[in-house]
Amino acid sequence: MEILISNEQDRVNIEENINDILEDVVLECLKLEQKNSNYEVSITFVDDDEIKELNSQYRNIDKSTDVLSFPMYEEEEDTPYIPLLGDIIISAETAKRQAEEFGHTVDREIAYLTAHSMFHLLGYDHMEDSDKKLMRDKEKQIMKNLGIFKNEDK
Repeated sequence: MEILISNEQDRVNIEENINDILEDVVLECLKLEQKNSNYEVSITFVDDDEIKELNSQYRNIDKSTDVLSFPMYEEEEDTPYIPLLGDIIISAETAKRQAEEFGHTVDREIAYLTAHSMFHLLGYDHMEDSDKKLMRDKEKQIMKNLGIFKNEDK
């Protein structure tokens, strides 16, 4: 498994320990979905301006958001390389704001956004209520499995 992590913003301090947290979240999502870990995932931290631009360009929504997912993997037999599952783009500014709003750490918020985005990369969406519930349940299971809780969940 290869996780490429890039911090392309300078407005929020991203601690070094986030690499271990992100790896744990990605691996746990793959494990929950009974997938092997032979994937490459790219995770990039940007600011609100950059994610707004990407959201506008790729989704025609002219506002910032917390996370964007760009799935790239299609099932193929016997590939000689590590397949790229996709890209995750996280707004560090929005993650920090949401962490403050929800009363937990930025690391916890980033872990949750990563889990959310991983399930998008794995083919899930939340357009219908039933799909939204399924995705939320999976996200909560990941956080529980990793012992990463909201303050009120402890």
